[in-house]
Amino acid sequence: MNIREAKQQIRNAMVAYFTKDEFGNYLLPPERQRPVFLIGAPGIGKTAIMEQIARELEVGFVAYSMTHHTRQSALGLPFIASKNYGGVEYQVSEYTMSEIIASVYEAMEETGRTEGILFLDEINCVSETLTPAMLQFLQYKVFGRHKVPDGWIVVTAGNPPEYNRTAHDFDIATWDRLKRIDVEPDYDVWREYAVSAEVHPAVITYLDIERSHFYAVEATPDGASFVTARGWDDLSAMIKLYEAQGILVDELLVEQYVQNPDIAKRFALYYDLFTKYRSDYQIDRILDGTADAALAERARLAPFDERVAVMGLIVDATVGQLRSAVLEEKAAAFAHQALGELKEGVFSCGLIESDDIAEIVKTTAATLARTRDTERANSLLDEERYRAYERTIALLDTALRLGADLPGGTTFSLVRQLFGEMLDELDGAIEAASLALDNVFRFVETAFGEGQEMLMLVTDLSVSRAGMTFINDHGSERYFAHNQNLQFYERGSDLADRINRIVLEEE
Repeated sequence: MNIREAKQQIRNAMVAYFTKDEFGNYLLPPERQRPVFLIGAPGIGKTAIMEQIARELEVGFVAYSMTHHTRQSALGLPFIASKNYGGVEYQVSEYTMSEIIASVYEAMEETGRTEGILFLDEINCVSETLTPAMLQFLQYKVFGRHKVPDGWIVVTAGNPPEYNRTAHDFDIATWDRLKRIDVEPDYDVWREYAVSAEVHPAVITYLDIERSHFYAVEATPDGASFVTARGWDDLSAMIKLYEAQGILVDELLVEQYVQNPDIAKRFALYYDLFTKYRSDYQIDRILDGTADAALAERARLAPFDERVAVMGLIVDATVGQLRSAVLEEKAAAFAHQALGELKEGVFSCGLIESDDIAEIVKTTAATLARTRDTERANSLLDEERYRAYERTIALLDTALRLGADLPGGTTFSLVRQLFGEMLDELDGAIEAASLALDNVFRFVETAFGEGQEMLMLVTDLSVSRAGMTFINDHGSERYFAHNQNLQFYERGSDLADRINRIVLEEE
């Protein structure tokens, strides 16, 4: 199955495992909750989907790579303890708590979440000395004498032996105690993630054209030659940072992430061509509605591979603006809730809106900052929630700074005023995003009509989480009209076939 299907299967299992009866006991007893074993090629997103599931279910998350563990760190260190059996004192061996199990308890204390996911990666690559203990753990969820707390579900992952020489197979008795999920690379599924995550459009459009380059592993006389989804994702992040700092992106950078010389060279050539398109088309003019008819005519007459690149640039810029508006809207909702709780605290102390509440505001900001840092340390903080914390803390800090220079100090009226200004800025961002979305559809209509390019735009907006959130909340007549006219689900395979026929030429 692909990584999206695997995520859904694991999420379903987690929901079932967490289900309790009317007395608060798990319907499926912890001893019968089979650990999940996620097996697949490296770099396809196994760890990422587990973090996503933990955030979506709002449970704790602890992750370990088992290749970094020795028998002592996994099981705990031995010590001699005195025991009395039948009136006779004996010296017996005991073990300190496993570092892994201890981390689960620490996560419970830090986050206050008594349920969670313990994710152990590269489980089939442990050292020979640890293998027997690992097999025991998979069967009984026990390291040494210490058990995984009830409410914490074990999920493991590993690579098949063909990708990792240190990987070894389990016996049938062990497999029979695991919930095994095999995952294969799938570009179409990764592409949906890539559009939503704003992976660099040069990467997405290149892989649209060279789909077979998405994932490739082969043995060569000089060693393994490979390219993975993780490599493309990390290269995308580095390209964005290089571009922001004005640093040249060249083949030397690409081959550090795309460890296949031929693919690295071809992508580097494509990136140079892509940057030329970005300069020529000035995408900002399309979004703000100032693109002239000549630009639309050039796009209409361009070769198909150029049009793919241009649409990649347009989609990236559009999704970026919609996503920014959505994140600000989520942050405003979070701030509204936090300020509601602040107001209750103020009134419960017998204060009114005109009283100085600086100490209460300081305490609220400090609590939010601690919670933010705890969630980040436990891999529970995504960008949406991070932005919400930062915006709310910044609002409270601004209130404290301004209040220090006012006769009445930091009042709730001042906090309310700053929140009103936040909402005004949000209204401006939403209006700008709506206008940009309309301008983009106008340009694509003028340049391409109802062609494949419009299909690209509608499809990518449809798979973008931020895009669909914005459109569902604020509407877009043109999106819904073209969505209905194109019936893009039926035509998507035709587009993919056409893209597959393109061959990049070195210039």
